[in-house]
Amino acid sequence: MIVPLVEAVSDTCGGKAGALGTLLRAGLPVPDGFVVPYAAYLAAVRDLDLGESDGPDAMRPAIEARPVDASVIDALGRALDELGDPPVAVRSSASNEDTGRASAAGQHESFLAVRGVGGVADAVRACWASLFSPRAIDYRREDRPDDRRDDRPPGELAMAVIVQRQLDAEVSGVMFTPADPYGATEIEASWGLGPSIVGGTVTPDAYRVAGDGTVTRTIADKRTRLDRHGTRLVVRDVPAPARDRAAIDDATATRLAELGEEIAAVLGGPQDIEWAIADGRTWILQARPVTAAPPPPPSPSAAPDAPAGALAGTPGSRGTATGAARIVRGPGDFARVSPGDILVCPFTDPAWTPLLRIAAGVVTETGGVLSHAAIVARELGIPAVLGVPDATGRLHDDTVITIDGTTGAVTTRDA
Repeated sequence: MIVPLVEAVSDTCGGKAGALGTLLRAGLPVPDGFVVPYAAYLAAVRDLDLGESDGPDAMRPAIEARPVDASVIDALGRALDELGDPPVAVRSSASNEDTGRASAAGQHESFLAVRGVGGVADAVRACWASLFSPRAIDYRREDRPDDRRDDRPPGELAMAVIVQRQLDAEVSGVMFTPADPYGATEIEASWGLGPSIVGGTVTPDAYRVAGDGTVTRTIADKRTRLDRHGTRLVVRDVPAPARDRAAIDDATATRLAELGEEIAAVLGGPQDIEWAIADGRTWILQARPVTAAPPPPPSPSAAPDAPAGALAGTPGSRGTATGAARIVRGPGDFARVSPGDILVCPFTDPAWTPLLRIAAGVVTETGGVLSHAAIVARELGIPAVLGVPDATGRLHDDTVITIDGTTGAVTTRDA
């Protein structure tokens, strides 16, 4: 019923849990925990229609409406007691997640700061149900490029759930290891817990550790941070002196790159890695194959002069697109987006995946190139420009704009 994380394998526990289990067995620093395997999910949905007649949209409320079986709750209670009943992170590990073909980055639910068997059971059920959330269904749709689509019927999908000791991170980040042994490791870092970075709500510091060990960095204005307060997550303002201070030093970036190299060797290929530093120790929270590498940073000496009036941001996904700007500040604006529009938004989170599928491109005010939304944009093959200050105020609805996801330029028709 419950699998110790160190024993997890992909066939029964999903790609995310399987990778963490492999890293634990290799002696790498992964927080302690356990997995609720596919078998528990399959037992919970055994008598449901699984979308054959009602459609997958009906699956989520059907799963959410039924109580978690008493045997699962008992097993969760025993496993939590063995951990010492600490606050935990509860995270999805689906059968279509963290594969070499598609990341499913951020498409399923994860919960931090969960405490007690009742809260964990509710979070496990919500992870199960998120297999059929609108964004997860849309992510699996057939019209994804590069043969990344997932055509399996709902009955062939499965969801395992990881439960791990919660880390109260001082600094968190994401790291992409290179495909070329002599290539550069890309690292992003910011204060507090990782969802600020992967969710794109903060623009992180960016580090590039070259194959010869040279470190280059761009320090961002990190205005907010996410932290645990009891069983709640709170967004706090970063004190002014710390906003422009480097979240990690060059030596830490170098050590992260070395750790990334070790992880890539264990898992066999370039990896997208989430990491955190808590109590002075570096931990690995996730590792999955890189499905869509970010564009290289543009060389200032090689970049052409931007047109007068052009806005500048960080290249997030290659390509160019021209279309009507559509200012989107939240879900209330989703219905205003038409196919071919270019999204202009404060940030995007994984719930916006259906919009990324119909948009010609995306411009954000915050976020890094390793965020979930940037990864999905690259997988979908649409250009993205990130971190354009006040983009939603400087651009206006229906203005025709051109974005270049390779150089980071955003121009209006009359620029």
